[in-house]
Amino acid sequence: MTDPQTTASTSTFVVAPPSDRTALVVRGGWDGHQPVEATDLFIPFLEESGFSVRIEDSPAIYADADAEYMATVDLILQCNTMNTIEKEEFEGLRAAVEAGTGLAGWHGGIADSYRNNSDYLTLIGGQFGCHPGKHPDERAGEQADNYVPYTVNMLPAAAEHPITQGISDFDLVTEQYWVLSDDYIDVLATTTQKVREWDPWNRPITSPALWTRQWGEGRIFVSTPGHRVEVLEDPNVRTVIERGLLWAARGSEQPYGEHRTGGHAATAQGGERSDDAHGATR
Repeated sequence: MTDPQTTASTSTFVVAPPSDRTALVVRGGWDGHQPVEATDLFIPFLEESGFSVRIEDSPAIYADADAEYMATVDLILQCNTMNTIEKEEFEGLRAAVEAGTGLAGWHGGIADSYRNNSDYLTLIGGQFGCHPGKHPDERAGEQADNYVPYTVNMLPAAAEHPITQGISDFDLVTEQYWVLSDDYIDVLATTTQKVREWDPWNRPITSPALWTRQWGEGRIFVSTPGHRVEVLEDPNVRTVIERGLLWAARGSEQPYGEHRTGGHAATAQGGERSDDAHGATR
């Protein structure tokens, strides 16, 4: 990846029909993830789903002096890779989520947003570590050096979850995220890094690919697939993201789900969740 590129802060309000709920799109950071084009794919969907949409190109809005605005936001769609966040901005974001604002996104736009703030990493529960690429002899110094074929494996509980119901394992050729995660994320799908002859690790590594998280009253949804527009246009990827946005938003009538609390390793083993687990169905 290259260094992040950012632009001066501006605000845009998207004119939409009268809406019952409010969505805030925060986008920016590294241009390689196409933050404008990528989020533009989902804005019509949000409007059609009854949201009025506000667009910001920096996280400064999270620290809005008029805290009453953040209190009205039902959903934050964030696509902001390798950027920075100030203390007051993060505190505003966390407070909004704890009060019930949903937070959702994909790829580095949510799982590699603000490396300078460890509390943000804790809020999300999973951080991009790397994306092992092609054989060194096949690399040409382009983004495609990191595109590899891999499978997104749905866990058993995903079959009945409102985000993933009806979706089977699917294949992609794009960046495969190796994610560093905690065991408070609730995993719907995983992906496994193979061991290739040039890799330094000696056993397969399984990482979460789709997960949710409850933080206070707010819901969080993360999809690691979503490197660029062409990946987001994959029918499986687009479906889970659209569903994830609606699931995460404040006021969603969809259940939290029965996917196990306890991280991808425990979930993949199919263990039962105790009734007193913090991630119990909501």
